[in-house]
Amino acid sequence: MIVARIGIDLGGTKIEGVALNRRGAVLQRVRLPTPRDDYDSIVSTVCGLVRKLADGAKHPSIGVGTPGVWIPDRKVMKNCNSTWLNGRSLKTDIEAQLEVQIGIANDADCFALAESQQGAARGASLVFGVILGAGVGGGIVVSGELLRGASGLAGEWGHTPLPYFRSDPTMPTWLAEKEQSLRDRACYCGRPNCVETFLSGPGLARTHLELHGVSQSTEQIAANAGKAPEETMQLYCSMLARSLAQIVNVIDPEVIVLGGGVSNAEVVL
Repeated sequence: MIVARIGIDLGGTKIEGVALNRRGAVLQRVRLPTPRDDYDSIVSTVCGLVRKLADGAKHPSIGVGTPGVWIPDRKVMKNCNSTWLNGRSLKTDIEAQLEVQIGIANDADCFALAESQQGAARGASLVFGVILGAGVGGGIVVSGELLRGASGLAGEWGHTPLPYFRSDPTMPTWLAEKEQSLRDRACYCGRPNCVETFLSGPGLARTHLELHGVSQSTEQIAANAGKAPEETMQLYCSMLARSLAQIVNVIDPEVIVLGGGVSNAEVVL
């Protein structure tokens, strides 16, 4: 079958590429490790993956989902938790190597729009799509249309302060004491205690390390949820509930859809 579309997802620890035919059926899926702190390697890896997935097809449409936002008038990336992408001309540089034009969009926006059209939120009037992975992102869809905002940053709740950090009066005393033991966290955006520093995969791992003195991966922590010591995931869920309550108060979504690696933990679902 002929490759008609290629999608690349730059979010997380893997770069994932998917080749689709004209009907949207998946022909091939490839995942490669994301080069960290190396912008040039990111560009070359994406371009190499596109060429591999194209499999000789001429002029497939190409879309790239990014953990941040492309600013068209400045032609640079902004608000990426993969900080080595910020301020770089990602779209322009990929196009220069491939010698074709590509589409580029925030990965959480892509997720929210896809779920509202064909997924768990299909038919809902107002959808908030959540990414809980290497970073924390969000997208808002209203009546089937993506809400972008004046700067393309609508839905980026990851850089709001964690609500009631160390001061939630509704928490059980024993859990409140665990949260009070956590230290302040600096975010790459320059502000302290952003939602992303607690609800992302690295944030979850840091909480576990601070509570128990044990370094574990996000997958290991999630797999042990419900087993002693279980405070990490219980505290995580409390933080997640508080943070999403803010979203509910502001936009009153009909459906909230969770995505990203951390969302696969059974206790979160």
